Amino acid sequence: MIQIADIREWRTHDVVDAGGHKIGVLEAIYVNTSTNEPAMATVQVGLLVPLVGALVGPGYVKVDYDKALVKKCPPIGTDDVLPAEDEAAVFAHYGRPYQSSANGERRLARR
Repeated sequence: MIQIADIREWRTHDVVDAGGHKIGVLEAIYVNTSTNEPAMATVQVGLLVPLVGALVGPGYVKVDYDKALVKKCPPIGTDDVLPAEDEAAVFAHYGRPYQSSANGERRLARR
């Protein structure tokens, strides 16, 4: 399990796919608002990638998603914050289940 305390150390690490192809540089982490666990990362150029199954190594974060799939992800807004109404589309792009909280609040929060 990836520890939340390590998040600051990840910034500027390369994000690579399972084949080792560089996707970009890690910008920020989004956590699940219910569990406060890291859920997704933004890669410079405004793309999100899930952290499920991610591995952290010296200078890199390896994700389970192919570079081509990540590059086709719906981009986040120009202010680099994922609008709550766009969360479901990002989860659907990666085939991940999405359910907003009981009160309709956002599921992801940027850290």
